[in-house]
Amino acid sequence: MSTHPLAGKPAPRSLLVDVPRLVASYYALRPDPGQRAERVSFGTSGHRGTSLNASFNEDHIAAICQAVADHRAARGVTGPLFLGADTHALSEPALLTAVEVLAANGVRVVVSGASAAPEAARGWRSTRAGALPALLPVPTPVVSHAVVSHNAGRRGSPQREGRADGIVITPSHNPPEDGGFKYNPPHGGPADTDETDAIQAAANRHLEEGLRGVRRLGARRAFAGGSVEARDLVSPYVEDLAAAVDLERVAAAGVRVGADPLGGAALPYLAPLAERYGLDLEVISDVVDPAFSFMRVDHDGKVRMDCSSPHAMAGLVAAKDRYDVAFGNDPDADRHGVVTRAGGLLNPNHYLCVAAEYLFAHRPGWPASAGLGKTVVTTALLDRVASAAGRGVTEVPVGFKWFVPGLRDGSLGLAGEESAGATLLRRDGAAWTTDKDGIVMGLLAAEIAAVTGRDPAELYGDLTARLGEPAYARVDAPADAAQRDVLKRLRPEDVKATTLAGERVVAVMDSAPANGAPLGGIKVVVESGWFAARPSGTEDVYKVYAESFAGPDHLRRLQDEALELVAAAFDAAGVAS
Repeated sequence: MSTHPLAGKPAPRSLLVDVPRLVASYYALRPDPGQRAERVSFGTSGHRGTSLNASFNEDHIAAICQAVADHRAARGVTGPLFLGADTHALSEPALLTAVEVLAANGVRVVVSGASAAPEAARGWRSTRAGALPALLPVPTPVVSHAVVSHNAGRRGSPQREGRADGIVITPSHNPPEDGGFKYNPPHGGPADTDETDAIQAAANRHLEEGLRGVRRLGARRAFAGGSVEARDLVSPYVEDLAAAVDLERVAAAGVRVGADPLGGAALPYLAPLAERYGLDLEVISDVVDPAFSFMRVDHDGKVRMDCSSPHAMAGLVAAKDRYDVAFGNDPDADRHGVVTRAGGLLNPNHYLCVAAEYLFAHRPGWPASAGLGKTVVTTALLDRVASAAGRGVTEVPVGFKWFVPGLRDGSLGLAGEESAGATLLRRDGAAWTTDKDGIVMGLLAAEIAAVTGRDPAELYGDLTARLGEPAYARVDAPADAAQRDVLKRLRPEDVKATTLAGERVVAVMDSAPANGAPLGGIKVVVESGWFAARPSGTEDVYKVYAESFAGPDHLRRLQDEALELVAAAFDAAGVAS
């Protein structure tokens, strides 16, 4: 796809969202449940939309929260619900709606109170008047960590009573006009499809019934009624970080670290962790602006806080020589972008390989059976890294929820996606988080530099010299709803080709090797590479991922023939454009 002429440049005023209009639309527009685009729809990462087109509005959040309250009651979840939100403009209004509905249903809600964490709140500018408590944004991994920590030892009856769960209000790295809502059940990770389907169906029934079944209190009554606790969520996470990353070694080595929260929820956590562990860590920018006016423009001309994008991260990349290691996080801090002097912004696949090789050699507290978790569209170089370390590989469909069982029982030491989301076990082999943790993955890069004395980009060069260097790329192609549905239903028997890019087809799969779960697309493997095609759940495109260990020319052949194969499938189904 062509790169927009503004890519990598500061966002001009013409690209910035009108925040007052966005927030006003959240309250003013009522979704029409008869319109598919205006219904609640939980995709890979929860419900997402924007108030401007009636896909993320007050009614949606009220309906979803009533559905969550009923769902957790039906499943016997009686402990606290940890409620976090990032710094997108729609996140705080949605958080207040959530508080009103959850409190009215008797749910014990825990939020991050600024007064409860004065060190983290220092310099934080609250936009709320004094009638309600000032709150801090909460990263996704902090909610997961809080749920996992609370529920430790509560898996069996009668200890099951009092289990916690969580909600994170965030559209992740997506543009400033977007809103998002994720539910994390008592295992602390993303909810599985059976749960999100149930919540989605119940929420849409509430919309269809005009919210008649939704219980609600005013925000002031909700906070004053005793059901909502404004707690310090910063200190427990920061104090526990040394259980996941060897921060003493980072401090002792004097690694110079830069951290850019990209105006997101990681910001209140960075200064406290630097002070707690004596790190030479500089917060590169402490600007918080719901329009994200400080961002560089992404590849397609949009403002997007994608810490894995060299265009969005151009500002941090330009400052790379000031630090030994730097990292950025998206607004809910579940993704990471690692920047080094030698490599600039590391490709997420490359960094995952370096992290895996390092962790398997430097975590003696992990069980010898702890393996590697990857999605079907993540680099196959990870398989070679795991094999060299004598570790197994668990390959699952796209979606972090598939890693939850292995992270809970310690069978996955590291789990990651090509889209820069990953987490790991504690140093003793117990669960750290069951959702992505961009803060830990950024700090791990500093540990790697401290312990090895090497730049992570240089370590990747050493690794590929031994195991082979892949060429990897993703292409997005236009696809309407009918075409995406065809691709989602494509089966191995529909692929007639026996060769691809001049090589024998080794495997064609529509389900994941690890668990047999549907891929929602198809993956074709040849002798020195592979491609996978799957429809987007949020955009009118389909995605073709491809990788070759035979070089860039072979990669291009894989991509071209993959696109031809998909086009032929559209033709056969009568949905060709």
